[in-house]
Amino acid sequence: MAPDSLSLDRILNDITTTNNLQALNHTLKNGLPKESRETILSSPLASGQDPLSVLDLRQNTLGVLYIMSARLNATNAPVQPNAVTTFCQTFLPEQARLAPERVSLLAKGIVRLGQQHNNMSWAIPPLYHLLTRYPPDLSYLTSFHYIFLQACLIANQPAAALPVLAVPIANVNTSLSELTYNDNLMYHYLGGIVLAVLKKWAEAEEYFEICVTAPGAVPAALQLEALKKLRLVQLISRGEVLPLPKYAHSALPRIFKNSIYTDLINAYPQNAERLHLLLDKEKQTFSSDKNLGLVTQAIDRAPRWTLKKLTATYVTLGLGDIARVVGIQSEDEVRALILSMIETGDISAQISASGTVTFSDPPPQFTKEEVDSVLYNSQAQSELLESLEREMARSKEFISKAIKSQDSSWAGPGPDEEMYAMSGAWGDDSMFG
Repeated sequence: MAPDSLSLDRILNDITTTNNLQALNHTLKNGLPKESRETILSSPLASGQDPLSVLDLRQNTLGVLYIMSARLNATNAPVQPNAVTTFCQTFLPEQARLAPERVSLLAKGIVRLGQQHNNMSWAIPPLYHLLTRYPPDLSYLTSFHYIFLQACLIANQPAAALPVLAVPIANVNTSLSELTYNDNLMYHYLGGIVLAVLKKWAEAEEYFEICVTAPGAVPAALQLEALKKLRLVQLISRGEVLPLPKYAHSALPRIFKNSIYTDLINAYPQNAERLHLLLDKEKQTFSSDKNLGLVTQAIDRAPRWTLKKLTATYVTLGLGDIARVVGIQSEDEVRALILSMIETGDISAQISASGTVTFSDPPPQFTKEEVDSVLYNSQAQSELLESLEREMARSKEFISKAIKSQDSSWAGPGPDEEMYAMSGAWGDDSMFG
C-alpha cells in the first residue's frame, strides 16, 4: 500500500469519528507534511474507493472541504461536478468557517473546473451558493467575492451577479476570510464592470468610486484603471465628470491628468470632430485598456449632452440649428434624439409642426410613496453608519496595524492585479457594446 493511501485512510477515520472539529482542523491543516499535503488529500483510499463517496457532504463538511478543494486544484484528481454543486448547496457554514483558506481554495478550484470543461456557466451556481451561504450575510466581504464576479463575466452572465452586488459591503472580518487589500479593490472594480456591461450607470459609478477611493499610502495600479472607467461611465450617464471625493488619494488625479482620457474629457461633449479624431488616433490605447466599448458609447452619446446644454441657454431653437450645433446632419435624426430624451426625462420640450423646439423646465414629480421610501432609506443608512462607527471605534488598534502592514504592498500591483493585467476575458470590450 502506498503511504499516501494509508495516510488518507487515517484521515478519513479522524473525519468520521472525531467530535472535536477544532482538533480535526488542526490535524488536516498541520498534521500532514506541507510538501505532500495536497497530494495526500487528493488521493483515493487504499482500497481505491473515492473518499467523497464515503463521507456525508453535509455532516462531514470540514473534511469534505479539505479533500474537495485539494482535488479541484490538483492536476489528475477527478471530481464530479454534481458533487461540487451539492456540497455548495448543503455544507454547514459553521464547520466551513474553521478553514477559511480552504473555502477560498474551493472557489478557485470551481473556476478551474469550469475552465477545464470549457463551461464557466456551470461554475456560477455553486459559487453563488458558496458566497451566499458561507458568510453570516452578504454584507461581509470574502476573499472569493471577486472570484464569483470574474466567473459571471467570463461566462457572459453578468446579470447573475446582481443579487450579490445589490448588497453593499459593510462588514470586514479577517477571521471569516483571509482578506487582502486587493480583494476589496478587485471586488468593487469587477462589480463596476458588471454593472457597466448591464448599463446600470449609477450603480457602476458607485462601485468604481469605491475602488478608486480605497485608502492607501500610494495608489494601486487597479485604482487608476477604475478611475478611467469611472470617468467614462460619468460621461455616458451625466455628460460630464464629477470631482473625486476629498478622501481619494491626491496622486491619482495627477497621474490621470497625463493620460489621453483627460483630452477626451476636455473635448466632451461639444467638440465632436476632436472626439472622433481622438478615437481614431488612440483606438489601440483604449482597446489595450479594455475601454474602447465605453469610449465609443460616450462619443455616441455626446450629441445628447450637447443638446441638453442648449436647454440651459435657449428657450426655442429650430431643428436645423440644433443639428448644426450637435453635429448631426439629418433633422430627422435630431427629431428622434429629442423625442428619445423627452421619453427618458433628460429634457422637457415640445416640437411644433414647423420644426421649432421649445424647451421648458421639467415639473417636479414626487409621489408620497417615493418620499416615504427616501426617508426610510435615509434613516436605515444613518443607523448603519452609526453602527459602523461604533465598530470602527472598537477596532482602532486593528486598523492601525492593518494600515502599517499594507503600506509596503500598495505601491505596485499585487498578485490579483497581475491577474487583472494578464487576463482579458472578463474585461473584453465586446461586453460593453
